Amino acid sequence: MRNPGRKLLLLGLGLMFAFPASAAAAVTGLPAISVTALPGGGEEYTLSIQILLAMTALTLLPAAMIMMTSFTRIIIVLAILRQALGTAQTPTNQILVGLALFLTLFVMMPVFDQINADALQPYMREEITVREALDRAATPLKKFMLAQTREKDLNLFLDLAGADAAGNYQDAPFRVAVPAFVTSELKTAFQIGFLLFIPFLIIDLVVASVLMSMGMMMLSPMIISLPFKLMLFVLVDGWALTISTLAASFYTT
Repeated sequence: MRNPGRKLLLLGLGLMFAFPASAAAAVTGLPAISVTALPGGGEEYTLSIQILLAMTALTLLPAAMIMMTSFTRIIIVLAILRQALGTAQTPTNQILVGLALFLTLFVMMPVFDQINADALQPYMREEITVREALDRAATPLKKFMLAQTREKDLNLFLDLAGADAAGNYQDAPFRVAVPAFVTSELKTAFQIGFLLFIPFLIIDLVVASVLMSMGMMMLSPMIISLPFKLMLFVLVDGWALTISTLAASFYTT
């Protein structure tokens, strides 16, 4: 009786040598990269390359979400508000990020709707190329960013980049609009956070003064002032005021 293990070994070796040849014959009609010249002078890539570029762009989505939307201002203000209340990790980071994310979607929805109508849907119907879709998507996003950007910050990055908007800031390049927008958002977020911090700071000062006058040096003022700050924040409906003020602070025109 012949050894069955030897037969299995020979069969495996045969399949191993036959598979590369059959696989190569199967993919000879599918080029890895194919560039087609367009009548207007542009270039169009194959669908496989487009999918690869789209998957690569997904890795940059968190950075784009933070740097090119209202997320930066909202999350900074919420973090400063939590610090002013003195509630340590309440609300938690996950709650603050989730609230900032959904509030960002609410504020940016007109911009996203325009991007969907002008860029995404025509591209899905294969009416425009990828480059045209990206250009159309960048237009409303840059318009939103420039509406929130201070002229001082925009002029700063225009000078650093050696670019000239020729009096029309809408013509500023995208590489200038993004850092100028982020700088303005940081400044605006700190200004709003400063205004939120003042009433809670006054409560801390009053409580600390009362404790010192009573000789209670060993008792932390934060423990006594925390219930008063929470009561004040709840009585004035602080969360609704903060969220409505943040949403109204963005210029969409």
